[in-house]
Amino acid sequence: MNLFDAIHTRRTIKEFTAQPVPDDLLHRALDAGRWAQNHRMSEPWRFVILGPQSQRAIAAISGDVLVQTARADAETLAKMRADAEAKILSKPRVVAVTCCLCGDKEVETEDYAAVACAVQNIQLAAWGLGLGMQWSTSHFTTRPMTYELLGVDPAREMIVGLLYFGYPAVVPDPKPRKPLAEVARTLP
Repeated sequence: MNLFDAIHTRRTIKEFTAQPVPDDLLHRALDAGRWAQNHRMSEPWRFVILGPQSQRAIAAISGDVLVQTARADAETLAKMRADAEAKILSKPRVVAVTCCLCGDKEVETEDYAAVACAVQNIQLAAWGLGLGMQWSTSHFTTRPMTYELLGVDPAREMIVGLLYFGYPAVVPDPKPRKPLAEVARTLP
């Protein structure tokens, strides 16, 4: 697959088959993130690959946070918790992505942009390897218990999101995009 094919055919995949994702493919996709552009060569991205135990723990946190913030009867809350947990447990692989913090807001803005570039590289590489991916900035990623589980010090790093990897069960149709003429302009 050439680069432009990967860019144009890549989709956010939310439904995966149960087929396991081999470590070598996951590592190849993550390695593509290391090659993203980054100002000052800060390489601000960090990746936390969750194993089965930590994936179950993050799923439980997701359910806990959802129930704590929702207003519903006990039966509805139990279903919401189960659905939130099942959503994460259905993902063959989960990787948390963080961005290093330095205390300088200008540098941190540039570093966050670099991490977003790394995630795009990872998603394109995964697609080229036959894997789908979803980048999720879930409702629970900002919670102290999530930082603790992932071993992330919030004074030094911020969680940018979770990346869900797997073999696509469903590839959505492309969504329309604005023409280039609507989003680009040329100055004299």
